[in-house]
Amino acid sequence: MVDSEMSESKRHCGYVAIVGRPNVGKSTLLNHILGMKLSITSRKPQTTRHQILGVKTVDSVQAVYVDTPGIHQRRGTAINKYMNRAATSLLNDVDIILFVVQAKKWTEEDQAIIEKLQSVTCPVLLIVNKMDMLENKKQLLPLIQKLSTKLDFTEVIPVSALNGTNIDVLENKVASLLPENAYFYPEDQVTDRSMRFLAAEIIREKLIRELGQELPYTSTVNIDKYDEDVDIVRIHATIFVESKGQKAIIIGKKGIRLKSIGTKAREDISKMIESKVYLNLWVKVREGWSNDERALRGLGYSE
Repeated sequence: MVDSEMSESKRHCGYVAIVGRPNVGKSTLLNHILGMKLSITSRKPQTTRHQILGVKTVDSVQAVYVDTPGIHQRRGTAINKYMNRAATSLLNDVDIILFVVQAKKWTEEDQAIIEKLQSVTCPVLLIVNKMDMLENKKQLLPLIQKLSTKLDFTEVIPVSALNGTNIDVLENKVASLLPENAYFYPEDQVTDRSMRFLAAEIIREKLIRELGQELPYTSTVNIDKYDEDVDIVRIHATIFVESKGQKAIIIGKKGIRLKSIGTKAREDISKMIESKVYLNLWVKVREGWSNDERALRGLGYSE
């Protein structure tokens, strides 16, 4: 009994926020740490709209990573305000912050995040991502020295989230900083999100990747039905847009684009849940949903 209690007391567990401006690779970083695809990704900014929690338990350490929407300076719509709140609301409630920036590209939005980090009391690690894009690795040291002056960072760690470079260094540093705690989640749990939520996110990822630059920001996905049978999962989902023109773009000529989105989403969902999947997609117009607080809550954008 004593040995069990001692073993329990030596466990380390805590929350690790992954923050940064849009499109610096936060979701790719989380996916690589977990060794599985949990957060959706694309080359378009603001792909992540919600806090996505990913749990990694190894030996006596449980790190609870929280991927956040990109903190941005776009003004106006309710969904932009929601994403900024989702990203900044947890800064004073976590044990470690990973501030992710892109190598060779410091922006006003990065600087604005530095201002928000001035008041936090937990360790802040600066994660310089996309180091694989540096033509000359000799550029790395002066870059780190320059970025180190921005804030009193606990450490600066260059990584490539895409290639996995230095991710082990990052994880070891996180493990060394986590407080002694009992585990918050069962050792085999990977996220607190439901399969319905993850299915909707996968559909939205395929939508973003299939379409142009602006349309994804005025579209969202709602799971109407998620029924699990013995040998198949049946999913009925609606893609909401804000105009008839957007609806036509998503459906495509003779429905070919919607079919492509559905096929790719079904394949990914099937891999994730390890089951055969039937997926039925509809596209509906809901004018002004992205700037309507009540509509946002109805579509799952709640804090």
